[in-house]
Amino acid sequence: QVQLVESGGGLVQAGGSLRLSCAASGSIFSINAMGWYRQAPGKQRGLVAAITSGGSTVYADSVKGRFTISRDNAKNTVYLQMNSLKPEDTAVYYCKSVVAYRGDYWGQGTQVTVSS
Repeated sequence: QVQLVESGGGLVQAGGSLRLSCAASGSIFSINAMGWYRQAPGKQRGLVAAITSGGSTVYADSVKGRFTISRDNAKNTVYLQMNSLKPEDTAVYYCKSVVAYRGDYWGQGTQVTVSS
């Protein structure tokens, strides 16, 4: 089995910063891609940012220039640095890992609340 443990969420004022972390553990040969998704109340879960094992990244248009995704392959950990946060960034943020030969795994989610 594979477990994902997220941390770093919380309450911040608009314009502030937060850093999310997600560590994968368990029976892992390698992780092909890791990413962050978010789901606000009444909305569908959507991609925020993703990164491959080689370091290629993709971002949602709404976070480009404000968020940065990175990963530590040795630690099977992905990070999301969120700067210039806006109230519309408020959501539950979920980590996802695409584990080679095993499939997709999700974290339990961490709440990010941005006050105006």
